[in-house]
Amino acid sequence: MAKTIIVKLTKAGNRTGPFTISDNLGNILGTNIPKSAVISGISYSVDDLVSVIIIQSTGRCKVTKMLPITDLDVTQIAAIKFEETNTASIWRHLTNTILYNTYYGNIEPYVIEYPFSYQFHDEILQNVKDFTKAYKYLPIPDGVFNDNARVETNDRWFNKAILYNGQQCSGLLELVPKPAHNLKDYLKYPMYNEESKTITYTKSDSFYQYNTFWSLIKSSQIPMFNVSCESLSIDKVLNQSNMDYGKRSFKKSPLRSKFLLVRHILDNSSDTHLTSGFIITPAQISYK
Repeated sequence: MAKTIIVKLTKAGNRTGPFTISDNLGNILGTNIPKSAVISGISYSVDDLVSVIIIQSTGRCKVTKMLPITDLDVTQIAAIKFEETNTASIWRHLTNTILYNTYYGNIEPYVIEYPFSYQFHDEILQNVKDFTKAYKYLPIPDGVFNDNARVETNDRWFNKAILYNGQQCSGLLELVPKPAHNLKDYLKYPMYNEESKTITYTKSDSFYQYNTFWSLIKSSQIPMFNVSCESLSIDKVLNQSNMDYGKRSFKKSPLRSKFLLVRHILDNSSDTHLTSGFIITPAQISYK
């Protein structure tokens, strides 16, 4: 025999969700269910032997609750109201010397932005050269931290970049190391993705450097960034709807202005320690 149950969320924080819902018999009732659906109430048909429903938040805030099934009438179900509650907590950081930008199992982006201003003339950006040391720390058997258990790498660095000025934007540039001694792989770049462009970088004379960028913005009269509702620590997110990641064979406008902002992002790993020094943006005067 089967019975119908309704799973309805009554209280949760703003970082919970999506959810996986299962029962005490090991049956998965639903996966990747948005919080809005559980707040409204979602119904399932389960076996009569089921007595407990397990709801698990699988997003950034991982929480598991085991809830016994109770009998409620229609009036009681309709009276259930959702309440958002956010409890304060103390975050412990750098408890593992090998990991850096990881908080409670989630990789948080490390973002650094450099502003540049030029003189009277507009200048065209040629390339970006960044003096950053990228360290990889090795496991320490005795558990006592020491600075010698690390190596400086040549193939780890920021994995994303955004270059922009007041009316131009490079879009999201995904950065990968240049394939060494492999011309066939190197000729695959740049790669044009749906919401990014993948280009290569090199490390030479302690400088990480890259080029192969141009303005991808569709309209300078539409904002190139949006406000993030995810966290107050994120000041802006790229407005992808205003970016054209096609090849643009005849519309490759160089980044040309009296100022420039270079935004570097590391969000695909947490075992790389980046020590940023300084950055150089070689440019040439643009006469008009």
